[in-house]
Amino acid sequence: MAKKSTKPAKSTSKLAPSLGASWTEMDRIFDNFKRDLEKSFTSFPSFTMPSFPKLPETSCDVVDEGTHFRVSVELPGVKKNEIELNVTDNSIEISAESKQEKEQKKKNYLRKERREVSHHRTIPLSEKVVAGQVKAKLTDGVLTITLPKSKPTPISKKKAIKVQ
Repeated sequence: MAKKSTKPAKSTSKLAPSLGASWTEMDRIFDNFKRDLEKSFTSFPSFTMPSFPKLPETSCDVVDEGTHFRVSVELPGVKKNEIELNVTDNSIEISAESKQEKEQKKKNYLRKERREVSHHRTIPLSEKVVAGQVKAKLTDGVLTITLPKSKPTPISKKKAIKVQ
């Protein structure tokens, strides 16, 4: 009768490291695993997410001029009657909607082009303002708003510092 071997059979698989594996062998096994995993993911078809239409950005400047705030907002193509302003003690809300249409007829063909733009901004202010004395003016697509402060702040004097 043949004697049974008490030694465990030697595994030829390199997927699972043996208990006596060295650190360099373990590094090699993990590197191979990482490479195989990356290869499997590159075989999937790629897809791109649909993009949302870009909303128009309104450029805005807020300047503290001591006795009042001056806010300038770019609203190209917007008319005076399309702007709505709401002022609170410490913020201003600017909304504007503009709709424009053009028609051009050629023989039996009708072409319509529409442009619809909507702007909305709420601008917080660092100090209280007098809402009843706010003035706004639209010139060449730039809305300038003057907001008088309830308590004017002194403007600090500037001193030039020489850079060495």
